[in-house]
Amino acid sequence: MSSHTVSRRALLRIGALAGAAGLAPSLGACVTDDLGTSALPEKQSALDVMPVLLVATTRKPVGTPPRPPYFNSERGRGLSFAEVRLSPPDRSLLGKVSAVITGDWTIGAVPKTETGPGAAEAFAQAALGRDVLIYVHGYRESFESAAVSAARLSDGIRFRGVSGLFTWPSAAATFDYNYDRESALWSRDAFEDLLKAITASSSGGRINIVAHSMGTLLTLETIRMLRAEAGEAAMSRIGAVVLAAPDIDFDLFSNGVSRLGPDVSKITVISSTNDRALELSAALAGGVRAGAADRAKLEALGVRVADASDYGGGLINHDLFLSNPEVQAVVKRAIARGAGV
Repeated sequence: MSSHTVSRRALLRIGALAGAAGLAPSLGACVTDDLGTSALPEKQSALDVMPVLLVATTRKPVGTPPRPPYFNSERGRGLSFAEVRLSPPDRSLLGKVSAVITGDWTIGAVPKTETGPGAAEAFAQAALGRDVLIYVHGYRESFESAAVSAARLSDGIRFRGVSGLFTWPSAAATFDYNYDRESALWSRDAFEDLLKAITASSSGGRINIVAHSMGTLLTLETIRMLRAEAGEAAMSRIGAVVLAAPDIDFDLFSNGVSRLGPDVSKITVISSTNDRALELSAALAGGVRAGAADRAKLEALGVRVADASDYGGGLINHDLFLSNPEVQAVVKRAIARGAGV
């Protein structure tokens, strides 16, 4: 059997499993990490009050002015900034029932975009000196699905600052794993430019990053570059770095975190030894993925670990941080710790 045949079959299985991801129920137990257990607060998120998502992207814009789908899967010319107006989910009982069919957060409009050298600074200025939560998506994500995931994350943890998204040119297709990986790595310089612009703002708050799956490779590489080039002044503005289900070869992950020095303590890994998507990724790429590694091996690197192995009830257990309140509580506590709370 050729390796090409194996890859196609494995990727078909990824597609089937990904389609069932939304079936995982939320559990009443809590994920245990080094911070203990706490319930999420009942306050509204800032995004629910003002549903605006700040977006930095290396995708190619669609139209001038932009029109749906606003940014596609092609690689753009430099970084783009977009202010995305979201439509929040209906909080009424009828809305909660209908959300099963119609979904939750949606993109309402994209009234403002800027592409080129000023994009990173435009994002920094739009943040208005507040704390920022930047979501970095994983494999097989469109611009729309990444924006919805960013909204679900921020609203789910009741984040009180600015909600942001860094989205790279994923093909959003099952058989384009290699294209996605190369696009993620191609976006490192643009992501670093964004972080440099935000950290250089004298009135800025803390920058918290939550990255998922393949987006964790982009994030780890970018943080390593930021520390090497901008130093501790920039890193002091970074609060929490949460790597959820990191789709990174464990040896590559180990080498990356070893370059972070004391800043490795900012990293929290959400791992799961029964993450089916990472099992398939390991079969395709070879090597144990960091997100499926044993907790002891990860902790030996100096990162904080929340093992979510026992908290998935679905088929793939790959995006629990978007759906499971107990796993979301891990993200909330990591951000609180990064702020010194």
